[in-house]
Amino acid sequence: MDTGAADPAAVLDALDRRLVHALQVDGRAEPGRIAEVLGVSARTVTRRLGRLLGTGAVRVVRMPDAREAALGALLLRVRVLRGRVEAIALALAAQDGVPFVDVMLGGQEVSAVVLAEASARDRLLHGRLPATDAVLESTAHAVLHLFADASAWRCGALTADQEAALAPPPAPAGPPPALDALDHRLLDALGIDARRSHAALAAALQVPESTVRRRLHRLGAGGLLRTHVSVDPRLVGAAVDANLWLDVEPGRLAATGEALARHPQVHGVLATSGPSNLMAAVFCPDHAALYRFQTGVLGPLGVRRVETAIVARAVKRAGVRLRQLP
Repeated sequence: MDTGAADPAAVLDALDRRLVHALQVDGRAEPGRIAEVLGVSARTVTRRLGRLLGTGAVRVVRMPDAREAALGALLLRVRVLRGRVEAIALALAAQDGVPFVDVMLGGQEVSAVVLAEASARDRLLHGRLPATDAVLESTAHAVLHLFADASAWRCGALTADQEAALAPPPAPAGPPPALDALDHRLLDALGIDARRSHAALAAALQVPESTVRRRLHRLGAGGLLRTHVSVDPRLVGAAVDANLWLDVEPGRLAATGEALARHPQVHGVLATSGPSNLMAAVFCPDHAALYRFQTGVLGPLGVRRVETAIVARAVKRAGVRLRQLP
């Protein structure tokens, strides 16, 4: 499916977009706190969030520390026989160590991020993919540096003051707190639903609710409760999702990566191995806006060459299979 134009019936209204932005700032923010900042009733926030989260249109998941996970990560591009792309995309999405899977425009390429440990990664790259007759070619690019990941992107529906009011306190400098077995169980329980209540977590882990509250406060203060909002970008007016493979002069690589990481349309920037040395993932309202991004943003940064790969369909984001729009 070409995402060149969003279906107006599928685009969220202004309040829903503000709620999505609020969850992007703090995925575990209480409805009452969100309501106070947005100037609406807590009942309205609760009802709207219940609908968005209940239908699966929006999901909030816990995201591990991206800079740590990025060490050794691979960006995988798989060229597939026409008509077999769905099977390959779903097979990749079924892998625990593959948190991001996209089907690219044209229907003959699947893009994925591989975070699996070395033995599982090698089995995938050197065993399963070559043994599949549907795979024509695969290339893997090592992530050398992470400038920004998907959890840093905001949909632009809140003011700077509203975003600041919702932002949790910054994590202190230094190493995160040491984790014990219960901490790991709590973090795992938040993996596919980071908004699970204290009561639900306590029941699932069979520990007192007061213990859950105390542990989550400690984990949050230590910066270990990073969350990611999984939502089809078309729902917030971003009809075009593209991976831009960039060729940048080595001496300008760091400055270019940092500049792109600050841009509001960018939802990921990584320095990579291979013929391109930087990859930027961008959301745009339409193809004309993507053109303006390349000429108005990339041009002044001195990018020498751009390969544009447009996402036709996101299959998996941050470890979560996405609900597909009609």
